[in-house]
Amino acid sequence: MKKNIAIVTGGDAAERSVSLQSAKNIASEMNSDKYNIFILELNKGKFTLQGTDNQIDLNDFSLNINQTQLTFDLVYLMLHGHPAEDGHLQGYFKLIGMPYTGCNLFSSALTFGKQATKDVLIKYQIPMASSYLLTKNISWEKDELLKLGLPLFVKPNKNGSSYGVSKVKKAEELTKAINLAFEYDDEVVVEAFLSGTEFSNGVFRKGNEIIVLPITEIISENEFFDYKAKYENQSQEITPARLSEDLTAKCKAQTKLIYEVLGCSGVVRVDSILVGEYFYFLEVNTIPGMSDTSIIPQQTKAYGLTVSELLDCVIEEGLKRPIY
Repeated sequence: MKKNIAIVTGGDAAERSVSLQSAKNIASEMNSDKYNIFILELNKGKFTLQGTDNQIDLNDFSLNINQTQLTFDLVYLMLHGHPAEDGHLQGYFKLIGMPYTGCNLFSSALTFGKQATKDVLIKYQIPMASSYLLTKNISWEKDELLKLGLPLFVKPNKNGSSYGVSKVKKAEELTKAINLAFEYDDEVVVEAFLSGTEFSNGVFRKGNEIIVLPITEIISENEFFDYKAKYENQSQEITPARLSEDLTAKCKAQTKLIYEVLGCSGVVRVDSILVGEYFYFLEVNTIPGMSDTSIIPQQTKAYGLTVSELLDCVIEEGLKRPIY
């Protein structure tokens, strides 16, 4: 029998529009011979069947359609930012015994914090830029932050799609950049600038095997790989990346290590920047974009899989995971 799959998307975070684009794409790519597909949109705390007023019963995450109760075999999480990428929904689904895709509560909560992720990975000799973590309402010393050198990056600690991120070139720009980042989060990371080429590498599980996808080289037309570069075609993305065999192997091995150390599941994207012979870790995306122009679909096709086959792997992993 077909499985009922609920694609959860939307949300009230800054990345809402990106989530909606990704959900639309994966719904079109999922195998309709295997799955009955329902897009559920989260808006102001309420889940509704997209395009209708039919609201989810949060007691068991079921849907009443024409006086018939519809239940789901699995939730495919395609919602960027809060409350999916930070683990909140995963905790709820585990409590009610609902299978879901991707990382569990702990891994999601950990990786959603950029600085906490770095604090874990640094123990595994993974290169990364020096940084400071600032907390709202706690004072910080400008001179201390400037010891990182200029330029530097200022970014929300728990946010994606480069919202609130600034590249600071002059000391007098720092306070404005920090205030902007605080509009998106109550924690801000101030990070040393790294000069190099940025790369992105997807990874997922196929049964018991961890598959590392081909690497994408990113050449942004802007100051950095910001929202416009990511979603408005203001970047060049080359897959597979123009790397030597040795550097390709090094990047893929580091991606696999990060995936395992952080306890990830589902499809994940790891971003890094090549400085000399070393890949410096930037961030991990546990619910990466899946629109038709996103990096993961590009890498999947370069690997020789269809997006539909990738989604099958992610769904099968979610269905097999213990739910209690």
